[in-house]
Formats: sequence, C-alpha cells, structure tokens
Amino acid sequence: MKVSVILPTYNEAGNIVELIREIISHMPGDWAYEIIVVDDNSPDGTYQVVKTAFDGNKAVIPVLRTKDRGFAKSIRAGIEIAQGEQILVMDTDFTHDPVEIPRLLYIGKIYDIVSGSRFCSGGNMQDVQHYIASMLYNWVLRLVLHTQVQDNLGGYFTIKKEKLMQLPFDKIFFGYGEYFFRVLHFAKQNRMTIVEIPALYRVRHLGSSKSNFLRMLLTYFGAAIRLKWHIK
Repeated sequence: MKVSVILPTYNEAGNIVELIREIISHMPGDWAYEIIVVDDNSPDGTYQVVKTAFDGNKAVIPVLRTKDRGFAKSIRAGIEIAQGEQILVMDTDFTHDPVEIPRLLYIGKIYDIVSGSRFCSGGNMQDVQHYIASMLYNWVLRLVLHTQVQDNLGGYFTIKKEKLMQLPFDKIFFGYGEYFFRVLHFAKQNRMTIVEIPALYRVRHLGSSKSNFLRMLLTYFGAAIRLKWHIK
C-alpha cells in the first residue's frame, strides 16, 4: 500500500523541514509513501526551503501554486496529483502530531475515513484558547447539521483515494477549515464509513496562527447553513 501525505503550506518555512522528517520517521515500514507539499507562494520561501532540503528525494514533492490560492484549494491540488491508494491530510504547524500516523493508517484499512479527533473520549488540545473556540464551533456545527461527529473541523484524517474521488470536489474544496465538515457530510451521503480516534493536538511550533476566531465562527456557521440547505 502507498499513502500520499498532503501538506498545504503558507509561511511555514520554520516548521516544514522538521515536520517532513518526523512524518518519515513515523511512517510504518510496510507502507510506501509520498509527501506532497502544496505551497501557496509563501512570502517566507516555504516552497524553496522544501525544494532545497529534499533535493533528490523523489518521495517529497514540492508544488508551488501562484493562482487561485487558498487552503482547501491547495489540499485539492495535492489530492489530484497523488499516486497513493490512501490519502492523509494534516496541518503543517505541528498541531497535528505525526506520531498518530501509524494508528490512522492501520484503522484506515478498515474504515473509509479515519479522523484524529480532539473531542472524542481521550482526545485533547494543548492550546486551551483554541480548544475552547473549536469546541464552540463544533457545538454550533452539530446543532445545525445534526451530526454525531465530535470534531468536524480537525482536518487530520485519512481516506481511501478511491472513495474520495467519488465526492463532489467543486462543492467541497473551497474556503478554509470548513472544507472538512463538507468532506464528512458528502461522505455520509455516499454511505461511507467514518470513525474518530482520539488525538492530542499540539501547540504550533514556530510562526503565528492564521486563525481569526470570530471571523471563523461566522464563516463556519454560514457554510453549515448553506450545506444543510443543499442536503435538504
């Protein structure tokens, strides 16, 4: 089996090399892999940092996007060139811990989607402010969408590529973190199996967060309302 790890980046030059090395160190020995770094033309030169650090390593694939940029669109771009049977998506600021990769892949052999969750039993997050805000977001989403998923915005997940390609990409991959609850809901419509496993989300290593909590709450609420309307 081969897994394609999708890493969307913007101004992560200080984190990305160490992260890729940790991903490689935690990759199970019975899995082939490729790591696709999709950079939105970061001013800090993230793309060039990856290109230089892993020159000659064919398993690390840097991709530079200069048009129609955006977080979810970067993930889509990585998925569309991925060669693995399994897709694994994670953030690039170390909030998603590479130590979880073996469990995600192992359970991913059984379920269509496996999500590393902060809010199922055993999950947690080191950044208390972000944890509380994310819990609030999820309460709103669960109320609007009537979903049993505990963490609708985690974004640390693996999915079989064959299953993922059945989903309507144009209706999912736009905006920011809200793309993830669209993945989950369209997957549910397609009767895919979804399971959450507990994960500890770490504090960002270097750089500053790109999140504006109030703006995100309003954005996610609006996206959930539109998604619910579409489903019905």
